[in-house]
Amino acid sequence: MQVLIIEALLLLFLIFITVCILISKDILACTIIYSAFSFCAVLTYFMFGSPDVAFTEAVIGTMSTIFFVAALKKVDRWCK
Repeated sequence: MQVLIIEALLLLFLIFITVCILISKDILACTIIYSAFSFCAVLTYFMFGSPDVAFTEAVIGTMSTIFFVAALKKVDRWCK
């Protein structure tokens, strides 16, 4: 029963993070919030019993966050 509560909280947290990304105007903040989304997705995949997918998400989430931050040096940080 406690596992179901934790899984439900993780899914609600994923929805909350998605809404935060959608309403944010700062692209750097979106990138940082996206990394939190990726971390929460890793925990969710691990709780559902697929550690291979969780590991892949961790690697891809880390690399994409690094690339997004590097790309932000070249563009304007704020959405208009």
